[in-house]
Amino acid sequence: MDFLTRKELQTIMEIRATPAISIYMPTHPVEEIEQDPTRLKNLLNAAEEQAVEHGLRLTEARDLLAPARKLLNDLHFWQHQGNGLVIFASAELFLYYRLPLEFQELQTVGERFHIKPLLPLFNEDGLFHILAISQNKVRLLQCTRYFFKDVTPDSVPSSLSEALKYDEPEKQLQFHTVGQGPAIFHGQGVSKDYDKNAILRYFQQVDRGLHDLMKEQRAPLILAAVDYLHSIYREANTYGKLLDEGLNGNYDESSDADLHNEAWDIAGTYFDRYRLEAIERYHEATGKGFTTTDVKEVVQAAFDGRVDTLFAARDVQKWGRFDPVNRKVTLGENKGTGSEDLIDLAAIHTLSRNGAVYILDGQSMPEMAPIAALLRF
Repeated sequence: MDFLTRKELQTIMEIRATPAISIYMPTHPVEEIEQDPTRLKNLLNAAEEQAVEHGLRLTEARDLLAPARKLLNDLHFWQHQGNGLVIFASAELFLYYRLPLEFQELQTVGERFHIKPLLPLFNEDGLFHILAISQNKVRLLQCTRYFFKDVTPDSVPSSLSEALKYDEPEKQLQFHTVGQGPAIFHGQGVSKDYDKNAILRYFQQVDRGLHDLMKEQRAPLILAAVDYLHSIYREANTYGKLLDEGLNGNYDESSDADLHNEAWDIAGTYFDRYRLEAIERYHEATGKGFTTTDVKEVVQAAFDGRVDTLFAARDVQKWGRFDPVNRKVTLGENKGTGSEDLIDLAAIHTLSRNGAVYILDGQSMPEMAPIAALLRF
């Protein structure tokens, strides 16, 4: 599993290349991966043909996609997948990300990379984390509604005893185990406050260990721990999206699947609230000159920085061209040389001007349109 940071997304959005090739595809668990290399091979062949249509010689197109073709026979690569794979390739750049999002098969060739399918990772929509923590175990899960994976970084201490093993002797807690049960911490004349101070130092190390992994994230974090540990961890926490509501209990013996299922009730409610509030604001502004579902108007408004919130239908493209000099939008029926997905273009301009973008299923879209915008002015 790979992490795509907001900073990396911004860099990808700003790249202009001729051509810039984007490839999206679903991927599957190890026991079902036989067809995935074939699926990627077909997408690469189609992208190669499009690159030639954009003016590259066949040898140039093949060289451009050579790093991607090396993945076809890389067994280790295919054994470590998420729900979806995205590849970006240009003359100066080759990137791939294995992500916890399901993608529709798509290849695009144009002057910029296609980014819309990635946006659920960066809004209040889709991705969340679970931190299950006790004195004896730490586990970080990266999740979507239908996916979860343990992504606990090596920089995080695995237990209180590991975190404090280098403490000064007078600050250490002694501990022993009873049978197969959890470790019991004690000390000679150690007060309850001292126990809390030791746990707080442990949690501060956990928070620091998570920092590099989470610093570019906006995904909500759900804490799973016994009741009294919640307040101590919140004192140590520096991650801005730790949710107020968490899971209470000892989850050391819980499976990742059980933990994910229990946490989804919290995550789903959180995501729904932000989406519904945004849609409600759109409906309140309808008929007042501050909403539009016209693709041409949306693209022009996004380019001008007038889009506050953009709603885009998942797995829908509207092909065409935009002339930024004359602010002219031309719609086309199919993707081809010189055309791009205008919904994707509107999303890029909206994000670049600090707007919000929500990727929704078609039936959830305002006015059931493929694109809708709430305007600032």
